Amino acid sequence: MAEITAQARTGVQHIRDDYLALTRRKRLYSAILLALFVAAMTAGFMVADSRNAGGFWDGADNILDFPIIVLREASDKLEQLPGHMVAFLPALLETINIAAVSTLIGALVAIVLSMLSTRGLARWPRLIPLFRRLMDVLRAVPEIVVALILIFVLGAGPVPAMIAIALHSSGALGKLFSEVNENASLKPVEGLASVGASWSQRMLLGVLPQVAPNYLSYALLRFEINIRASAILGFVGAGGIGYELKNAMTWGQGKYDESAAIFLLLFATIVLFDQLSSMARSHLTEGRTSEMLT
Repeated sequence: MAEITAQARTGVQHIRDDYLALTRRKRLYSAILLALFVAAMTAGFMVADSRNAGGFWDGADNILDFPIIVLREASDKLEQLPGHMVAFLPALLETINIAAVSTLIGALVAIVLSMLSTRGLARWPRLIPLFRRLMDVLRAVPEIVVALILIFVLGAGPVPAMIAIALHSSGALGKLFSEVNENASLKPVEGLASVGASWSQRMLLGVLPQVAPNYLSYALLRFEINIRASAILGFVGAGGIGYELKNAMTWGQGKYDESAAIFLLLFATIVLFDQLSSMARSHLTEGRTSEMLT
């Protein structure tokens, strides 16, 4: 009995020593990663500061000058802000339309790409790496780069912005959708295959009903991101409220009240859609959880 107790104590001590060694190793790795991160950030900041016109520290004292000027001019023309907001409402609607259409197109393309790149669901299993690399490329290239190229080819307007955001959304959503597909049950797919259903029928009837709530949740989240992206792309001539904001800021003093009105419109829109999509995602998640419990 004493021998068994001694062996148990030895085993517990061995487990404790292994745990402490693992903890020390994790702390060491974390410290090394933190040191590398700080070094990379410091080096990057020094390079950026050396190449910046005038340097960051030389202009740090003036960092609040522009917001103060905008707020002062907006307060002086406070009675004109509602009129400016109404005037820029069509541009805001154009930005929302760009985000909505690009999200819809990107989600539809992402569904197909995710099905083709998921093991157990792919129509051509040998081409899974090809479709995955395609999604990597689509989400690796920034929207602004694609938009600049398309503006050079197609001219300024909302179409280049829509295509650029849709391409990036298809890559980003395709990655998320493929991860959702990994958790889908293959029993409905196998049952449909046994009665001679085609690949598209198996995906549409066997997989899509399982993953649709998660698909919609991710698409709503991407829609929020695309509203911001479409506003940013307006600065490069892609239309929408970003283009109006660029013009207002380019004119300088005398037009800063319009800049303030655009900022308020954009802020209110992002907050509104953020809250609406959060409520919708919570409803979808709760509904999906209750279905699984029942």
